[in-house]
Amino acid sequence: MNGKLSIVMSGIRPTGYLHLGNYFGAVRNYVKMQEEFECFFMVADLHSLTTHPDTKELKLNVQRVLAENVACGLDPDKVALYCQSHVHETAELYLYLNMLAYKGELEKTVTFKDKARQHPDNVNAGLLTYPVLQTADIILHRAIYVPVGKDQEQHLEMARNFVQRFNHRYGEIFPEPQAFNFGEELIKVPSLDGAGKMSKSENQYATLYLSDDDEMIRKKVMKAKTDSGPTEPNSAKPDYIANIFQLMQLVSSPDTIQQFEADYDNCRIRYGDMKKQLAEDMVQFIAPIREKAESIRTDEKYLRELMEKGEEKARQSARSTIELVREAIGLNYY
Repeated sequence: MNGKLSIVMSGIRPTGYLHLGNYFGAVRNYVKMQEEFECFFMVADLHSLTTHPDTKELKLNVQRVLAENVACGLDPDKVALYCQSHVHETAELYLYLNMLAYKGELEKTVTFKDKARQHPDNVNAGLLTYPVLQTADIILHRAIYVPVGKDQEQHLEMARNFVQRFNHRYGEIFPEPQAFNFGEELIKVPSLDGAGKMSKSENQYATLYLSDDDEMIRKKVMKAKTDSGPTEPNSAKPDYIANIFQLMQLVSSPDTIQQFEADYDNCRIRYGDMKKQLAEDMVQFIAPIREKAESIRTDEKYLRELMEKGEEKARQSARSTIELVREAIGLNYY
């Protein structure tokens, strides 16, 4: 890898399409991290089996996730970009960690309770032990930093618990993983309907996907909620108007933003013009990513080479960890 000391690990689920929120909230930061850290970025195909047992689309989804992440700037020569199922050592470490995880604590995790409610006919053991597999993913590379959102912080706390138990029982093998974020740079991208943030699962017409064609982008942006405009100079912006300005901050030039800010403050803003401008700036931003991702996704040879390269890097790291683990547990009999 790059000879970098600190190790970063993160997983990407192969469900749904990457959207603008994923890009500015996560992938853009991954691209920065690849210059400073030794990075392992994993497509979590095994994790997806807990809630998506139908695997007809799985191969296509995995290929698309890989293609979109490379199109966004992840460099397979700088990072290990790999599929979880290709690294068999993950399953072995998962088994050992399950001996250190207790049914009661697993049943209390928020994500387990949520998923059990959403999928009452499929409350499987994989769903229950999801945090154990997640811990195996992280510590297999003895990662120090894990970029996580708020919703995953409980899982990371559990990962530290499992690490402490393992180290206490078998000796100091693993560092305790820490949450990594970019502080002020952590961006939540607002949805186009003015309600919350962009999401894979909520209103799809309020979310801009990196795979959307130009016309779809224009249509979605033009539907963004507005009003008849301010009646007093320098008025505070309602949330849904602030959202449009926030989206503009991501893709438009400072001069453009300044012009619309001045128009708003002087009660002469024309939201139709503003949305047209935002739509064109979004098209300019998304189109090159979409086109590059599509050319990668349809290049079977390149995708195969990319996966093999990622697998080799990840397994090299995994093998050295598993050797230490077997030795620590006492499973080396000859």
